[in-house]
This record gives sequence, C-alpha cells and structure tokens, in this order.
Amino acid sequence: MKRSRIGLSFIALAAAGALALSGCTSGGGTTEGGGESSAAIITTNGSEPESGLIASDTNEVGGGKILDAIFSGLYYYAADGTPVLEAAESVDTDDSKVFTIKLKADQKFSNGDPVDSDSFVNAWNDAAKLSNARKNSSWFSNIEGFSDTEDAALTGLKVIDETTFEVTLKSPQSDFPLQLGYSGFYPAPKSAFDAEGNITKEFGQNPIGNGPYKVADDGWTHKVKIDLVKNDEYKGDREAKNGGVTVTFYDSQDAAYADLLGGNLDVLDQLPETAFATYKEDLGDRSLNQPAAIFQSFTIPERLEHFAGEEGKLRRAAISHAINREQITDKIFAGTRTIAHDFSSPVINGYTEDLAGAAVLEYDPKKAKELWAQADAIAPWTGSFQIAYNADGGHQGWVDAVSNDIKNNLGIEASGAPNPLFGDFRDEITNRSIQTAFRSGWQGDYPGLNNFLEPLYKTGASANDGDYTNPEVDALLAAGLQEADVDAANAKFHEAEEILFKDLPAIPLWYQNVVGGFSENVDNVTIGWNSVPLYYEITKK
Repeated sequence: MKRSRIGLSFIALAAAGALALSGCTSGGGTTEGGGESSAAIITTNGSEPESGLIASDTNEVGGGKILDAIFSGLYYYAADGTPVLEAAESVDTDDSKVFTIKLKADQKFSNGDPVDSDSFVNAWNDAAKLSNARKNSSWFSNIEGFSDTEDAALTGLKVIDETTFEVTLKSPQSDFPLQLGYSGFYPAPKSAFDAEGNITKEFGQNPIGNGPYKVADDGWTHKVKIDLVKNDEYKGDREAKNGGVTVTFYDSQDAAYADLLGGNLDVLDQLPETAFATYKEDLGDRSLNQPAAIFQSFTIPERLEHFAGEEGKLRRAAISHAINREQITDKIFAGTRTIAHDFSSPVINGYTEDLAGAAVLEYDPKKAKELWAQADAIAPWTGSFQIAYNADGGHQGWVDAVSNDIKNNLGIEASGAPNPLFGDFRDEITNRSIQTAFRSGWQGDYPGLNNFLEPLYKTGASANDGDYTNPEVDALLAAGLQEADVDAANAKFHEAEEILFKDLPAIPLWYQNVVGGFSENVDNVTIGWNSVPLYYEITKK
C-alpha cells in the first residue's frame, strides 16, 4: 500500500488485507550483479507495478516496493521510521521555509550518470509539471512555483552547484525533511529525460536507479516477476547483503503462502486470512506480526442528533469506554491488530503512549454508563446507534462486535449499517448524505505525526469527513509546522492530540499489523515501518 495521500487512506482499509497480488509462480535467481551466485538471491512476493517505474508516477505497493530497492533518496527510513540521510549529506533550514540540501559527493546511478543537483531538481520539475499528470505531483504543491492550472517550473528550486540545491516553500513546513525519503522525491539520471525535459515512458519500463539494487538485464517479465541484482555503484548504508531479490507476482496470497511453506519462497509480507489461525504453528519463530502505519477508527459527525456540543463529547467518550478493543483484536483479528493508544501508529516519528486523555480508550463499562447518563441529563437519548461500513471490505465482524459492546454496555440499540459497495459508501461520506457513524482511518504517506492529524482533523482538510473543527487544534497544527525541528513540532502535535482525546472526532480502535513469515533458507528478516521487508539486510543460508 504505497503511501498515497489521495485515496489510499480509505481504499487500503477497504481491502481488509490490503496487498493486490497478481501473476504467477515463484521465480528463480540470477548470477548477474556483484559476482553473487543464484543461491544468494532472495525470493519474495509482490504485485505488477501499475504504470511503469517512474518514481513520481507510482503510488501503489507493487511499484513502490521495487522503487525503494532500486533508488536512493535524500533520506531512507530505518525500520522504525526514523529518517536517515542517504543521498544527502545535510538538509538545513533556519525557518522551515527555505532548505539548503547538500548531496554526498561522487554518487552515481547504476549506468554511471552522476547523482547531482540536476538529477533531483529535474525529476521534481517533471513531477510537478501539470501536463505530465504524475500521480505524486501534489507532494510538490508547497514548493514555490507549483501550479495546478498550468505548466510551470518550480521557481522554488535553485541549483547552487553540482552537489547543492535550495528549496523554497510557499509556507513553513517543519516536517518537509521527513517527507524526503518518500519515493516521489527520488532523482532521475540524465538518460531518463527527453529533449523537453520530461521523463520518458521508456525509462519507466527500463528504470535506472541509484539504490542498493538494479533491474537485471531483461529482468522484468510483466505479470510474472522482476529480477533485481546488487548495484555495485551504490555506496550507502543500505548496501545489499545478498546478491539480489526476485519479486514474484502471485495470483493469490494462498498460492504465495503455499510456496513459503514448501520452501519455494523466502519472504512473504502478507499472509492470507485463511492462515491467521495456523500461521504461528506453521512457522514458529519465522512468523511476523507487528504494527504497521495504518490507523483504524470510526467517525461520529457532530451533525448527527445527540452528538453536538457537550452532549456529544460525553456520548463519544462513553462509546469509547464501552468498546473492548483487546477482546476484539484477539477474537476477531486473531491478534493481527494492535489496540490504539493515540491517533497515529507505533511506527511513526513522534508516537507516544503518554498523552493526557488517552485513558478514554480504556475498556471501562462502568465509566461508560456514567458518561452516558450525564449526556442523558442534557438531552435524553432517542433512536439507535449505527456504524456504516462497506460490505465488500470484510468489516462486518468487527463492526458487529463493536456494536454489541455498545449495545450491552450502554443499554441502547446499536448495529452495523452495511453498504454493498465501497464506492457508494464513500460517495455518501463525501456528499455528507450519510446519517450514521462510519468506519474511517488513515494509512501513513510518510512516517510523520502530522500526516496522521492535519489531513483528518484540521478545519476543512481534504480527509476531514466528519467536518470536525476546533480553532485550538488548527492553531497547534500550524504552530507545529512552523517549528524549526521535528521534535519541537511533535510537541505541538501532541498538544493537538490531547484535545482530540477530549473531542473524539474519531474513535480510535486499533493499528493494522503486517502479518508475514519467512523460510528456513534466510536470516535477518526485518519488516519496516511501511510493512515492507528490509531486503538489503536479508542473508541467505
């Protein structure tokens, strides 16, 4: 699930298990690259990239997984989401508006082209150019010169010398450096561009990167697999400890799991739901289950009767205390979810479990009844409580369980409200015709706390589907973006979260886990913050 701010925040959640897998059976190794033998090739699952491998035009998991292996950005993200300088030697700013980026010297793409200031500036201008219609163009919208109405150069980009360039934003943004590890900001070699300065479609089919791997000669068999081999030109921290990675595009997760159990696949980063009951027994200490950058909740708009003002705050808190999150994650999800402690994710920079007000997420039926009674003293409850969801996304089990908790602990009628199709469900939310609470959530675009807050809770924000508004929250989010460093910014964002615990515009439920496994043939398997294994660390036995 590539970190696309548009769509994936909800589309990924609609799929209940998330990876769109297509293709065939497990592929073999290759002897190309660094003199490594085929025995050192790691095999893993993946999906056919949607539209080639142009970094600025890829926002889905199949392509993103490959791009992160064959390109090196200004930063890379460590397993826990911490940004680490990679192609950049430094990223400096005095005001969170003008950034000076210094590149490490003598870096090269796999074809020998230099990784220089032009390789970033030209790639970013291509990404932002309206007529190119790159899927990741919105990531550049805060750079001076960006236009969504006409072709325009990013005037905020200035090449100082071969290894130094300057970025001027339209408004301060303290987490801008944190975004720079995202694949949309990757560079491109001179050979990628046509005479008009646009990256060609041909380059997308034969990408040349600057990362720890490169695509093997004739290595991409569409809808079957792609062979990546070690890139000897790469000199960064992510140097591959194996000879390469073969990414096989499977027809189904069940087929991939069968290959894993049979020893024909080394690493699988998404197990089929049919394996949830047995995978720990099947794999033992080779099983993987850890939180990912996916936050899940349900939203109760203030426009609903009984949910405005002080009455609404009391009822939201009562509902939150009425939900036994631990039992649901255990019984419904077989432990493949982690109960929520905040509004973000444990793999996000700035995540903490020590926020004031977080106790509202604790299961406390007695407290729930008391709060509901206080709300009834303001205005007696009438009607029933419903949570809308798309029936084509596998949500009925948890919605029914949450509804039963609310019904049993508050003594009211509560149930799910299924909509057959995800598209129709989203249409009702978008046009504000929905008259119930509804499932919601967010998948991180980058491992930054603000990314889980501003798009959902800032007044008028694009994903603020509950129309929540609080001037204090808006002010704190804005203040955080104007801080000089991420730690100071996160302190402001934490203050905003503490207000959210009082208002509860969305009821936090749990974080979705990445559930996978690996074979007896490999060691050193670690899953990153974005649910993707760190392939460069894996070693073959």
